Amino acid sequence: MPEFIGVTQTINDRNVALGGGIPSFGLRKQLLHSYGDIISISNLLAAWQEFEVGKSKKYDVVLFADRLMDNILALYTDLVNRTYIHGGYREFRINDPKPRLIHKASVRDRLLHHAVHRMLYPFFDRIFIFDSFSCRTNKGVRAAINRFRKCAHKVGRNHTRTVWVLKCDIRKFFANIDHEILLRILDYYIPDKRIVDLLENIIVSFSMTSGTSVGLPLGNLTSQLFSNIYLDRLDRWVKHQLKEKHYIRYADDFVFLSADRNYLLSLIPQVQHLLSCTLKLDLHPNKFFLKTIASGVDFLGWIHFSDHRVLRKVTKRRMTRKLAENFKPEVLQSYLGLLSHGNTFKLQETIKNQFWLGGTHMLMG
Repeated sequence: MPEFIGVTQTINDRNVALGGGIPSFGLRKQLLHSYGDIISISNLLAAWQEFEVGKSKKYDVVLFADRLMDNILALYTDLVNRTYIHGGYREFRINDPKPRLIHKASVRDRLLHHAVHRMLYPFFDRIFIFDSFSCRTNKGVRAAINRFRKCAHKVGRNHTRTVWVLKCDIRKFFANIDHEILLRILDYYIPDKRIVDLLENIIVSFSMTSGTSVGLPLGNLTSQLFSNIYLDRLDRWVKHQLKEKHYIRYADDFVFLSADRNYLLSLIPQVQHLLSCTLKLDLHPNKFFLKTIASGVDFLGWIHFSDHRVLRKVTKRRMTRKLAENFKPEVLQSYLGLLSHGNTFKLQETIKNQFWLGGTHMLMG
């Protein structure tokens, strides 16, 4: 967990519009950390300690670590003199589970990402709504699916009403994040414009298409935070304008739960309008649905029903394939912990027998 807890300043600013044109909905908070706090030697060293975890044997990390203080002092000097320029990216593909294009920055740049994240994350985490679950401390998939079950029980009044679920997905979310809108939002919360300039340096270092000002790289730690800041505009609109209690978002996937099917239908054009006009985003036309929870709702790797949930088959296959390819006891324990949150007793026993007792043959059933 980050060491620094950002100090906030509260300003009564009810009529000021947030970046992107969404009202502030009450009290405005601003980051009081300074540019000097972010670029300080102590913060850069602490960021290095966080960054190198699990990477100490990587060739580029070893090279940087061989002259660690020289490299940190050189980065610090560039930051102090405002001559720092973010470098380029190395591109590669992964399949997790679908093909994704990852862009990896240099060790020097990634170290700065951690230094920035350490100062900004605690502040913005306090601003985010409770029901945003991606890339946040003490949140994640497990918390999101448990929250989904709790909302379903409330809406269904302990199985006495039909629960309808509207699930939405944003089309090519990271690839379509608009730099100008993101910077306007950051500028609203951060009074030290040197910090905003530094964030702009990071943001504009990447674009999905040459000559455009859209897109964030999936490989940057800062992209995780920036994406939540960007969609906080959607979250606040849902909570403060729609007054919607039963809404859950994980990254670019989000759901609404209600006993009123027509109400959920009415939300679709409203959400699309908000995304399009405020954030220049669109709902994926083939990835949203409206159905009852009794029929099974696919959300975050699980199929959710009224009184239980089961692991999606493709999730099970991916899990067992990874164990077969590179078995590690700690990974198995992590998967078993995940499986404990659903109706998966037989699957847990099969996996334990397969990988603890019977070798590491791939389980594809």
